[in-house]
Amino acid sequence: MPGKLRKYVLDTNSFIDAARNAEFRAAFDAFCAQAAPGLHLSSVVAAELRAGAGRSRVALERDVLEPYVRRQRLLTPSAQSWEMLGTTLATLASREGLVVAEIRRSFIFDVLVAHSCREAGAILITANARDMARIAKVFAFDFVAPFPKLL
Repeated sequence: MPGKLRKYVLDTNSFIDAARNAEFRAAFDAFCAQAAPGLHLSSVVAAELRAGAGRSRVALERDVLEPYVRRQRLLTPSAQSWEMLGTTLATLASREGLVVAEIRRSFIFDVLVAHSCREAGAILITANARDMARIAKVFAFDFVAPFPKLL
């Protein structure tokens, strides 16, 4: 759609990989610079980053999270996203034999992020294509591997 600003959400793994790998960081920075007008932050991703920040929490808040908050670019799971979480888990349990009691917490978070992106019309940037493809079998949403070329 010409003229329409695309929305993008970076998954938790994008931030973590950028912090751990200089080459990935360069690609991350280049993508963020180009996509900046459409970048949004999932409140679920913010929570995951806070949980793992340890002593770097102050820098995380100041340098990474606060700019999204200040610009009011947060996506938070709606009541419908929480309902879809239950539907997704039940569907995958029925179709794939998923054992709900054994589900990784990160997968639950992935469903919430994915549905929030769907509601916002945002593209999720993630290195976790395997889990996202499973989720997309239950409800459609846009996701791509880091980092797409922008026009």
